[in-house]
Amino acid sequence: MTTPVTTGKYSTTSRYDVAIVGGGAAGLSAATILARSLRKVVVIDAGQPRNAPAAGAHNVLGQDGTSPLDLLARGRAEATGYGAEIRSDTVVDAAGAIDDFTLRLSSGEVVAARRLILATGLVDELPDLPGVAELWGHDVLHCPYCHGYEVRGTRIVQIATSPMSAHQALMFRQLSEHVTVIAHDPAALSADDREHLAATGIDVVDARVERVRTRERDGATRLDGVRLTDGTVVEADAVVVSPRFVVRGELYERLGGSLVDGPMGMGGVVGTGPMGETELPGVWAVGNTTTMNAMVTVAMGEGVSAGAAVNAGLVMADLHAKASAPA
Repeated sequence: MTTPVTTGKYSTTSRYDVAIVGGGAAGLSAATILARSLRKVVVIDAGQPRNAPAAGAHNVLGQDGTSPLDLLARGRAEATGYGAEIRSDTVVDAAGAIDDFTLRLSSGEVVAARRLILATGLVDELPDLPGVAELWGHDVLHCPYCHGYEVRGTRIVQIATSPMSAHQALMFRQLSEHVTVIAHDPAALSADDREHLAATGIDVVDARVERVRTRERDGATRLDGVRLTDGTVVEADAVVVSPRFVVRGELYERLGGSLVDGPMGMGGVVGTGPMGETELPGVWAVGNTTTMNAMVTVAMGEGVSAGAAVNAGLVMADLHAKASAPA
């Protein structure tokens, strides 16, 4: 039975060796390796996985094409099977320092832990165009490695809104001869971009997009072309967009950390050293919190590495505490 303790002004029901914020691929992988090391570990998960809209997670060896939600369900079962606890809740505040962190949950409970692993991930801010959000993760895509094979050889339309758009179009050109770029934001394509696209046979349409059209088919909302503001409809079997990646870094900042610039001006990330250790003693970060382009397997690997590092650090901390204790 858990004995309530008091930390600060909140009632705390449990103390843990490690608290992990985020129950995606990275967080659950960290929880599993820590639980297998007999650590008392808790995962607090708000239930908002980034890849939930996708039909399948790809490039996951031995599990390719598995539904992201099924993959997470299996991961939760494995982690809890080794003794990890999983709370379906949201962390609204974080405070403290190494050996004495506290997390306040939306339920009002406070969880205390010696170490923290932040696996909070990121949010995809999609272009503000009708139809994009409805089709996101199915007919509207952004990653050629996550979903490109599934649209190989089809009519792919890239809506250019970002300096990354031309790079995406070139990647999708590897998968189809039928790639068209619509320069919705003319500033998104440089002169060099236009030369590269032309050299690979990608047509560029200088026009504004009114909406991504949708239609109902077999009980599902599906793509029905891209309508331009002049009324023209560009036929498409898949649409590629460039989301703005926004790391969920609020808790890290509340703990006193500062985000660092991510690659190619895509926004701030939690900076880490080897195996996910941050500038804050006792705090690790993994997955899309630190690496915006981390796919499922990369996030898993980061979680395993961080979990192992945290366990090793706790082993040494306990050793030093015993060695310095009065005889």
